[in-house]
Amino acid sequence: MADADRVKELVSKCQQARDQAYCPYSHFPVGAALLTADGAIITGCNVENASYGLTVCAERTAIQRAVVEGHRQFTAIAVTCDIKDHFVAPCGACRQVLLEFGSDWIVYLIKPDGSFRETSLSELLPLSFTRQELKTYQQDP
Repeated sequence: MADADRVKELVSKCQQARDQAYCPYSHFPVGAALLTADGAIITGCNVENASYGLTVCAERTAIQRAVVEGHRQFTAIAVTCDIKDHFVAPCGACRQVLLEFGSDWIVYLIKPDGSFRETSLSELLPLSFTRQELKTYQQDP
């Protein structure tokens, strides 16, 4: 777990990102804040599209921004939306994209009031499909 001040900063940054979401169709704003291994915080929000299928989730937006900025190692992600009565986790597609960069991440699920639940990517995506499976397949004759 990151120290309490760092978690507080992640919470704040993901809430700020949520406020930038472009979601005219679902009206479901989501924000994410990634903590890189070198201590940078990279944010993302969901960006919807009229075709729906081209919509990009906040978590994937944050990953894409981080990769463009040269980051490939992450220790935590915080995710928030406007749902007040329970914690909301990343969708399956986002879990798979996050997993591309390791399974030992801490995932903070944030409610609008700033309260959070700590979990892990490996807990959210058990029995996952990783690059290891591809390596195994590529080695078989």
